[in-house]
Amino acid sequence: MSGLDPAIHAVTRLELCGLLAPVDDAEFSFLRERLKVSDSVLSKHAKALEQVDYLRIDKVTRNARQRTLLSLTPAGRHAFREHVAELRRLASIADASHEVAG
Repeated sequence: MSGLDPAIHAVTRLELCGLLAPVDDAEFSFLRERLKVSDSVLSKHAKALEQVDYLRIDKVTRNARQRTLLSLTPAGRHAFREHVAELRRLASIADASHEVAG
């Protein structure tokens, strides 16, 4: 897929993918705090990404506590890279247009 991906383009989803891109996984609570959203908002966006196979949601037990881990799937990593590349392409067009106009 090329161009902007509507599954990722929502601001919270884009930020979520950006936080997950450099790591294997991250805890739901960490992501919620970093994104400054409620549990329900993060759950909604995570489910939307999971439905298109961009995100994996795992329940694990660590230190006798149930944890929810989120991770990008290979398809999700690819889609995020493509989305960011398209944003960069659009930004370069805008920069070039500004230079011509200026």
